[in-house]
Amino acid sequence: MNSRSKQKPDYVLDFRGAISSITLLKMSDIFKEMKTNQILELLVHDKDTMDDIFKILPKSSYIKKVINEGSFNRISVKKITEES
Repeated sequence: MNSRSKQKPDYVLDFRGAISSITLLKMSDIFKEMKTNQILELLVHDKDTMDDIFKILPKSSYIKKVINEGSFNRISVKKITEES
């Protein structure tokens, strides 16, 4: 096995179905509970949902990587500070 293989996410949330303020709240709670260097993976259909997600998360506390999977985006959010 390659030691440089992609780090698996610690949490995965699928936002490809209906999204509500409750699901965004759950994501925010999960992010607050995460430790530094843990990864949250989000599966998202549309840009509006992506925009809503990143309005909630503290800008200086994570780095993100967005991969277009065709019909949806896979977003990896790595927590870089305990600030939440």
